[in-house]
Amino acid sequence: MILISLIVNILVLIPVIGGLLANSTWAVSAYGPQTQARGILLSIYGAILFASVALLFIWDPRMIAALLAVQVIYKVTTPFTVGTFKNPVVISNLSIAALHSITMMVIWAM
Repeated sequence: MILISLIVNILVLIPVIGGLLANSTWAVSAYGPQTQARGILLSIYGAILFASVALLFIWDPRMIAALLAVQVIYKVTTPFTVGTFKNPVVISNLSIAALHSITMMVIWAM
């Protein structure tokens, strides 16, 4: 499960970061126009991508659990900060939060 969570982070974040950098139509539709706030989100996504790749090599379950815990918290709160459950980013976030929650339970059971 740990490997699955890290790989999901990587596979999801590479196209999302690419779309945000390219200001693609789908990115504007899902994240809104380029703003300073979207730039901050891009930095956060970049940090999560970097940490996910690094943790494939460092492989410290405590560090991985910390990364996933932060992700679960922000992903579960997004429908409330965005104001809808219908946004595709919110839907994706909730799905990934469920996966990462399972992974954290596996880590804590080790």
